Amino acid sequence: MAVTEEKPARTRLISGPGIVLVWLYGVMVVGAVSRSVYQIATEFDRAPLAYALSAVAGLVYGFITYTLVRGGEKARKAALVCCAAELAGVLIVGTWTLVDPSAFPDATVWSDYGMGYLFIPVLLPVSALYWLRKARAVKP
Repeated sequence: MAVTEEKPARTRLISGPGIVLVWLYGVMVVGAVSRSVYQIATEFDRAPLAYALSAVAGLVYGFITYTLVRGGEKARKAALVCCAAELAGVLIVGTWTLVDPSAFPDATVWSDYGMGYLFIPVLLPVSALYWLRKARAVKP
């Protein structure tokens, strides 16, 4: 008789507050990507850095959304890294837009710490980092 090993269940990341995070990240994907695609297509020469950063933010949001939905320990760790990078980006770009507003003739998703998006860009990675640390797999 062959003994089969059962794979451990994938860590579920979209239960409880994780559902809210997926929903919010999904909204941010749509907002950031649609805004940047339009701006890059129609007025890229006006503020290329701002529009490129908005596109990068949209891609980061998309990857985090994917990892949260996928679940599992590897996805959780990847989401942790991306959320930390996202938070760093929000803090760097937010500070940069306050210190040197002339560098950004038009706003990015992360300008002024996400003020144009009700500060969700700065609150979301903090919330996600807390949730992802709390959701880590418990080792037996």
